[in-house]
Order: sequence, then structure tokens, then C-alpha cells
Amino acid sequence: MVAIDLGSNTLRVLEYDCKSKRATAEFEKIVKTADKLASTGVIDHTAVDRVIYAIKEAQACIDFQGQPVKAVTTEAVRRAMNAKEVLDRIAKETGVVFEIIDGEREAALTLNAVKYRLQKLCFASEKFVLADIGGGSTEIIFIYNNRVFMKSFPVGIVTIAQEYKSLEAIETALPQVMLPMQMFAAEVYATQGNVETFVATAGTPTTLAAMKLGQCYATYDAGKINGTTLKKDELAFYLEKLLAMPFEKREEMVGVGRSDLIAAGILIFRYLYVLLEKEECIVVDDGLREGVALESCQNNSYTG
Repeated sequence: MVAIDLGSNTLRVLEYDCKSKRATAEFEKIVKTADKLASTGVIDHTAVDRVIYAIKEAQACIDFQGQPVKAVTTEAVRRAMNAKEVLDRIAKETGVVFEIIDGEREAALTLNAVKYRLQKLCFASEKFVLADIGGGSTEIIFIYNNRVFMKSFPVGIVTIAQEYKSLEAIETALPQVMLPMQMFAAEVYATQGNVETFVATAGTPTTLAAMKLGQCYATYDAGKINGTTLKKDELAFYLEKLLAMPFEKREEMVGVGRSDLIAAGILIFRYLYVLLEKEECIVVDDGLREGVALESCQNNSYTG
């Protein structure tokens, strides 16, 4: 089956073999879905063009014919006033029908994918917090054995980068912008106790893990990223390293059109360490598209 995640910045496609529970093909493209959304309230037609082109490019690489396709989209389209128009046009021109999912469902699907990956990594902790730092939203999920407490917040690397024009302005604003996250974490800690481990997924944590491992966007290897540990103090080092690079080198390192967004994401990520009271984090590449694939396989009993 094929699972598709259209986020606020990136289109991620996964061909998945339900029988072996393994990815058979992957595709990822930066489409900047949320470009201009903060100022206009709509998905710009040029962004829709990029999404359609990327889906067609994915269809050229992965044969969608003859297998189920499950496509979901998140915060940018949730927020857009022209969401129906956008999705109707995408369906007409590509044949792919997207479902807009809410923050809680996004968090639940991501959690399932991360838990599956952590089991593969022989991760022993039964009390951990997961942060999914997306383009338009951030999901915070606390796991206490079989109890889950989750919440989605409309704070993401794209929306923050668009709203504030400098990293200094972002850093100044974050304590107030992320106060609802801090209050949520404090409430959960007060009623449930602390957790043992901090786990993070999505583009910013995985990009930093790649930098730590000496990878760039072109050489990115998810298999090596999974389980990488990042200490809080390392984030300032990698941000400084990124900003010291010439623009072309930064684009080569993190992907074309992502360098400013990743820089903003690092500031969000670093503040999460503070409000979650953690000094290190385990990075996992698996996220929403993998969760969509796992759920689709389970619900429909696909055999490949």
C-alpha cells in the first residue's frame, strides 16, 4: 500500500509491504504548503502547483496503480480557508484523495509509528514523552505504560519562521508562544510524575541527527538516524555551525528551501528540552506516514 503525508512544508510518500512490515520505496519533496498561509489565510496556488507536481513525481517513481493509497494532510490545510478547493484540485489532477486529520489523530498515528520503531530498537522505557515538531504544529505526547496524554499545538517551524523575521525575534517570543505547551507538560508531570526519556521525530530532530552523523540531505540514511541521541547543549553547536555555512552549503546540508526553517526549528526544539526538563533526546525518523501505513495494514489486512 501507499501512505502519503502532506505536511506544512513537505510531501512524504511511503510504499509499504504489509506482510513484511517493511518500506519498499520512499519519496520526499519540499513543497512549502504553508507558504504565505500566515499572512493570507489560504494555501497559495503556487504551493498547490508544487504539491501536484511532487505527487506526479512520486507516481513516476512509485506505481500507485493496483494498490491502496491512504493520504492524509495536517495543520496547513486544517487552517486554510480554501482547504476544500485545494484538495479538490489535487484529487482532480492526481487522483489522490486527501483526508484532513485533526491534531489528536495526527499525534496518535505518529505515536504508533514511533512505538513500533522503538520496539525494533529494543527501547526499554515505558514512560517517555514524544515531540513531533512539524511545519504547522507540534504534538506533545506523554506515555505512562499504557496511559497516553497528548495534545496538538499550532506552533511549527514554518508558521514561526513566517511570523517572526529573525532568529532573535523567534527566541524572544518562544517562552510566550510555547507557554501552553509548558502548562500542559507541567500539568501532566504534576498528576502523573516525570518520564524517563524524551523522544523526538520530524524534520528538525532528524536533520540535527544527520549533521551529528556526518550526513547531508542527499546522503540521509534513516536507518542510521533512528536511535541517535542529541544532548541539549549540542543544539546550539549545530545551529552555530549551520549559520556559519555559506547559503549554498546550508541548502546542500539540510535541503533546498529548508535552512531558515531548520534554524527556527532548532530554537523550538531547544526550548522543548527546557519545558520538558530533559538534557538529552532520542531521535526517531518514523512519523505520520509510517503510522498511516501501519494503521491501514492493520485495518484492512493487506498482504502486500
